[in-house]
Amino acid sequence: MGQALARRSLLAGAAAAGVGIAGGAAGDAVAAGRPRTVTQRAVDAEAERLRRGLIALRQDLHRHPEAPGQERRTAGVVARQLRAAGLDVVTGVGGNGVVGVLRGARPGRTIAYRADMDAVPPQDIVGGGPATAHVCGHDLHTTIALGVAHVLARLRRQLSGTAVFLFQPAEEALAGARAMIDAGVLERTRVEEIHALHCGPFPVGQFAVTPGYGLPGQDHAQVTIAGPDAPDTAGRLAAAIGALATVTPPQTPADLERMVADVRTPHGPLNRFVAVRARVQDATVSVSSRCWPQERYPEVRAGIRRLAASYAGATVSFPADPFPAMVCPERDARALAHHLRRALGRDAVTELHAAFPFNGEDFALYLDHVPGTYTFLGVRAPNSPITTCFPHYPDFAPDERAIGIGVRAMAGWIAQRAASAPH
Repeated sequence: MGQALARRSLLAGAAAAGVGIAGGAAGDAVAAGRPRTVTQRAVDAEAERLRRGLIALRQDLHRHPEAPGQERRTAGVVARQLRAAGLDVVTGVGGNGVVGVLRGARPGRTIAYRADMDAVPPQDIVGGGPATAHVCGHDLHTTIALGVAHVLARLRRQLSGTAVFLFQPAEEALAGARAMIDAGVLERTRVEEIHALHCGPFPVGQFAVTPGYGLPGQDHAQVTIAGPDAPDTAGRLAAAIGALATVTPPQTPADLERMVADVRTPHGPLNRFVAVRARVQDATVSVSSRCWPQERYPEVRAGIRRLAASYAGATVSFPADPFPAMVCPERDARALAHHLRRALGRDAVTELHAAFPFNGEDFALYLDHVPGTYTFLGVRAPNSPITTCFPHYPDFAPDERAIGIGVRAMAGWIAQRAASAPH
């Protein structure tokens, strides 16, 4: 069956289990010259052969969104695709996680690529939603990772080292990365670096690198008020805690546009921030906060305690340590920017000088173990409203041309990193 798949130039069915990607035998695109390493030209050629099949695959995944921790169908599709490409596959890692391992024909390093598979539950869609939906781009992330796996598998004879593909569940719940790490995925595969893309509000064809930045973590607190007027007191306290924030969530498309401009501004208004949300239920104030840099959490906690102390009978608890911020190593991000400019053109890269205040990422946990990069992939179609490319908005509609661009960029990058000397 593998040989039959290898002889086909493209397969794009519509059935749930049948949407597929296939191509010619590994390395056919460069067989005549037999280059010693994977070249970007060979990557581009293979990615183009897979382009239509990848778009069909993304559309299939988009029609079948699954909530965090419920990604059984998606995991099945991923496992079949990886096996068809000839990778070694393990399923059920940290829940519904799937790991695919591709060993190149030449010695080199072990580089991981992570994609998240879950969709956004209704309560996390801006304004609320009727059902779980792929409005964060994880269907694109999964498709791009499968495309990278297929491209590199077809170039296996020129590939140095090992590429490990982590298809992660439950990112929206900030639980999947921890589950996969606790399952020993990094140790068993001996990963030396890890990389990821995420859809972002930038023009299609452009990547936003994050040297020294990334996304904030998150902290939680609970304040309980005693006394006969506790609900009213809780409301006043929630308003006071909310005033600790230095930034507020965007309310209009113009606010979103301004935030996207601010994260690209050196020493701009988002270089340091505190974002706070305080909700009241009966006599309890539930607080979630994000800040940058993450060293500011003690300051935020002290502010919450100080405000609560002014109300007799108020008790404050912090149920856990703050979830860590994702901070991307500067050296690796700049190396990726250099690669992207060479592969896709000088205008293909923009640089972020701040973090988006209202988003988090459990990719942070991988970066606590090994170095790597986390880069935003522009998915904004020309002349489209910003809400169509900003994750979690109900009209999120990424430009599908970003799929092929992401595959070209990341397949070349993973091949380059696997062949490079460690630093």
